Amino acid sequence: MTTSLRTLFGVLLGGLLPALATAQSVTYDYRPTQDFSRLKTYTFKDVPKSDNPFVDARITAAIAAQLAARGLTRDDVDPDVYVNVRQTFDTQPRYTIYGSPWGYGYGWGYPGFYGYDWNPWYTTVEVKDITVGTLTVDLEDAASDQVVWRGISVKRVHQMSKPSHVEKRINRRVSKMFEKYPPTAKGTVVAIRGGGPW
Repeated sequence: MTTSLRTLFGVLLGGLLPALATAQSVTYDYRPTQDFSRLKTYTFKDVPKSDNPFVDARITAAIAAQLAARGLTRDDVDPDVYVNVRQTFDTQPRYTIYGSPWGYGYGWGYPGFYGYDWNPWYTTVEVKDITVGTLTVDLEDAASDQVVWRGISVKRVHQMSKPSHVEKRINRRVSKMFEKYPPTAKGTVVAIRGGGPW
């Protein structure tokens, strides 16, 4: 491996590991036979109950806003859809690399000359534990008692953030989760009221 490739590898590795630990991952799945067009009303059946009731309230408000943007209205008496929300938390290591891929050491330059080459002793890897939260939203058809859509968001939790920052992060997480709701046939465009880039 040439020194230029080693340099590139070190730079990429230093930037990639922290990103993997903090980037948001969103997935969704749904029941293909479900007619989503007939789902017009919803209510919350199970809501998150963590040690922070303010965060729980922001999550339910963000979900309600996304459903409203898609034409659903809340009906706690006779809903078409039950919304079930769950949160779980996990501790994961975060790797941060300090230093430079260049270190003083023996190289493979021209005969009789010493050059500069990769030296792992001049690079420091710091490991810190971070909290990663998994937010799961299930939409259950009230008529069939079957889950017809599920969205999952996995992202680092910043426990010491300001309330305004927490609200922005929650809104971004939930809006990204609902980007593909309702599921449509390939090539179909769905108009979202109050939409635009989030």
